[in-house]
Amino acid sequence: MVGNQLLTRLDHIEFIVRDVKEFIEFYKMFGFEIVRQTEHHHGSAELKLPGENQPIIEVHGVEGDENPGVNHVAFATNDIDAVAKLLDEKRIEHRGPFYFEKTGRMLLNFRHPGGYRAQVTSEQKANPP
Repeated sequence: MVGNQLLTRLDHIEFIVRDVKEFIEFYKMFGFEIVRQTEHHHGSAELKLPGENQPIIEVHGVEGDENPGVNHVAFATNDIDAVAKLLDEKRIEHRGPFYFEKTGRMLLNFRHPGGYRAQVTSEQKANPP
């Protein structure tokens, strides 16, 4: 870690969409590749451009009272516990870190001061606690 840099890179941007398959086909047209597809959230897919260190676009179908649009921006970290500790020290409410079985990673969710959702993910795949 350099100085107080807890976040290492942009991990993914998640969109909520009405038609997951249509979204996938649209981005495949521009060269995006499917990284992972699951059935949670009425179908979910992760796509990225070829090459190393490309951020992922995650998409899932509309659920409940959600609206289509950007759901959250996620950042990667090498120390998710340190991020949680910093949020605690700053009295910023958060959920996690917790293990998310569908992706095999540790996640931590919180909101920016403006109310927007943000997420921090473990840099490496985690084993369930």
